[in-house]
Amino acid sequence: MNLDQIISTLTDTFNESLNDGEQRKIVFWVDKDREFVEEINNLSIDNVKVHQLHEKNNFYTKYLLEEEDPTSHYLVYTTDDLGREENWLIDTVYYSKTFYADKTSLLLDDLRIDSSLRAVVKKYEKFFNKKHSQKFKSYEIQSYTEETIEVAIMSVLCNLKTPDFEELLKTVLKENLSEDDNKYIVLMEKYFDINVFWKYVSNLYGYDREDRSLKTLFMNLTVTTMSHSVENLSLSNIQNFIAERNKSNALVFIDHWMHHKSDYTIYNELAEIVEQEIKLADIVHQLPIEAFKNADTFPYFDKAIIIYIANSLEASHEDYDEYIKLINLRRVKHFYEKFQFIYEALFYTVKMYEFYKKYSSGIPKVSAIDMWKNYVSEYHVMDTYYRKFYVAFDSKPNSEILKKLKAMVENLYTNWYMGDLSSHWSQAVESEIKDNWLLPGITNQQDFYKRYVDPKVHKGERIFVIISDALRYEIGVEISEKLNAETMGVCEIEPILSVVPSVTKLGMASLLPHKKIDFDENARVLVDGKSSSGLENRKDIIESTVSDSVAIHAQEVFAMNKVGRREYFKGKKLIYIYHDTIDAMGDKASTEIYTFSAVERAIDEVSTLIKIIRDDLSGTNILVTADHGFVYQREALVESDKIDKENIHSIELKRRYMLSKEKREMDGILNINMDSIIKNEHQLIAYVPKATIRFKIQGSGVNFIHGGASLQEVVVPLIKYKNIRRGQANSREIVKVDIKLTNTTRKITNSLFHLSFFQTEKVEEKAVPRTVMIYMADENGSVVSNEETIIGDRTSDNPEERTFKLGFALKTITYDKNKHYYLTMKDIETGVILEKIPFNINLGIVSDFDF
Repeated sequence: MNLDQIISTLTDTFNESLNDGEQRKIVFWVDKDREFVEEINNLSIDNVKVHQLHEKNNFYTKYLLEEEDPTSHYLVYTTDDLGREENWLIDTVYYSKTFYADKTSLLLDDLRIDSSLRAVVKKYEKFFNKKHSQKFKSYEIQSYTEETIEVAIMSVLCNLKTPDFEELLKTVLKENLSEDDNKYIVLMEKYFDINVFWKYVSNLYGYDREDRSLKTLFMNLTVTTMSHSVENLSLSNIQNFIAERNKSNALVFIDHWMHHKSDYTIYNELAEIVEQEIKLADIVHQLPIEAFKNADTFPYFDKAIIIYIANSLEASHEDYDEYIKLINLRRVKHFYEKFQFIYEALFYTVKMYEFYKKYSSGIPKVSAIDMWKNYVSEYHVMDTYYRKFYVAFDSKPNSEILKKLKAMVENLYTNWYMGDLSSHWSQAVESEIKDNWLLPGITNQQDFYKRYVDPKVHKGERIFVIISDALRYEIGVEISEKLNAETMGVCEIEPILSVVPSVTKLGMASLLPHKKIDFDENARVLVDGKSSSGLENRKDIIESTVSDSVAIHAQEVFAMNKVGRREYFKGKKLIYIYHDTIDAMGDKASTEIYTFSAVERAIDEVSTLIKIIRDDLSGTNILVTADHGFVYQREALVESDKIDKENIHSIELKRRYMLSKEKREMDGILNINMDSIIKNEHQLIAYVPKATIRFKIQGSGVNFIHGGASLQEVVVPLIKYKNIRRGQANSREIVKVDIKLTNTTRKITNSLFHLSFFQTEKVEEKAVPRTVMIYMADENGSVVSNEETIIGDRTSDNPEERTFKLGFALKTITYDKNKHYYLTMKDIETGVILEKIPFNINLGIVSDFDF
């Protein structure tokens, strides 16, 4: 600041209005660095007398100001310290103003920092350049202390939006664990005092190593966090990395980092480095699973749990409930996402073993109708488990653990389940229904239109029919459950018996309005004498029966906008929508491996179609069915999976069936009379290899098949969806289940504590899962604990199985026992705060006993 600037500032000060009781202005200008000694004699301010104070005229100056001239404005210039005890003018100084023109004083004034903190600002004077000062001021700190100044300086150097030591420490560690290559450490060494940084680290996180480094600091933080969930006795080899005080601060720090929406990726990388440094695998190998099942600091814990379950399954240990509980426990842990597909594959493998245990003596041989009912009510879940396993497997196909599980799954599904089920079903078909293709109480596919569509049409009701090619029964069950959970409508599913051969051309024809279905000499399917091949021919058949009708492909519906859809379907009473995502993928040798991923897409597409019909077209009556199902196995077929075609004249020969007018008994082959399916002047026989055997023929893929008579091929779903609008009778809003705190006490007296929560209702139709994050926060919303997650998706009627117990750790800070802190429950999907429950925190004297 130059002399002109000083005169300007002083003039403004003297021109300020007098305060109550004030008769004139006295300003003491302290120039300790003697920067303006030469200029003071030439300084002049209107209506202000300038007086120089020095060691020899203290008493005279006091006499001058108080006796000789008690009315004039005075600028008293001095290079001495006004605060010394022998200063005669000390009382005058107290009721006057003090002016400093040095850099530190100007900073204090500019930043509105009390002069009592002058030494702190002076210490870091080098930091306060124009750029840094501007950022520092932007923090708008209301009350300064030595700590707030130091944390703010470090925060500026780390380019934080707000001053926060936890955040700046994370920023430093994210940058680099080598001090020499860490730009923030370099900046602190240049503009700050790096020892002060380490002092804060020590005070907050108990890091007191003499050979301090960022790497060992991170190791301390992670190992200390791990010690909360793994007994210290098990960590004797790395005991020197466990803090002896403020352990909960380390846990909260690491927990917040792990939960950060983007920074977690860097944490994951560093955690893998540390787990190798501390030889975590060697430690874990010595421990029982119970000792580390809740540990979440390092990814190796998940690897160990996965290996444990996989090895247990391979060793035929049947603790399946324990394995499922372990997998569910890990779902809320940090590294679950990294291993999600492996866990999902493991989950469905365990579920398959559970099924195998239930039927370890074999799937029973019963009548055809009983086997049908058993498949519909229970057996079909094995097809779902197998499918879901491969959806997960295909996301991590190079995983060695998944390759190991794959061998187990194939043995269970292909060799045991499909072997037993298809063999017994083939025997039942041969002995009971091969001459008359029907089951008591079960709708035949060719009766679909007459039974479910025609009555609605006759009543003048509008009806939508979605036919999804190769949508087998177990997939229909998943769609039905999805619709019941996600829409207000009512969804029912019923199995119907498809035609044989279970192929598209015959199945699609059977779902059309008709009096007679037949094959011609070229194996083309005729509906009342008309070709039913392709969308246009089917459209003609539908329109000739119902004038106000239309047939369209699902992709065309998706391509339209809302206005276009309403215009296109305006006035139509019967709408057939054809969908073929599954069959289009599975029926080609080059793409059949993607069959199950196509199923996942088909489930979403059919659900979307229904929502379009409901929302855009105001449709209320919707039927979803299929032309046939399918069999798919991932493993390459062996020679025993194929059978030679005998010397018989056939109208058509495919991988899973043969059509012929000749009737003959052949080993390993069912001959099914088609009289109950089609009307032909000549008897037509469908020859179908028993079980899931294929004919040896040239052509497309062999792993995805249909056309035969296995349960997976002939049990097709009929989903009946009735849209119910809000306010109508029987309408039920879709609601998420509630998660409630069950503890009654609202006082916390320990930095480590547990709380219990309850999922108030089970997940079922219209009551859908909810995932919540739970933490303790102060009245300003600042998080002061770790964050825990509950996935509320329990389906049990047993309340105990819908109970959750969570552990929390509080930051080691000063808590006001007279203030409220809030247990905060937030819906993760929406970010909405569901509940803030007030607590009092009274930790007393924080000591090691708290931990």
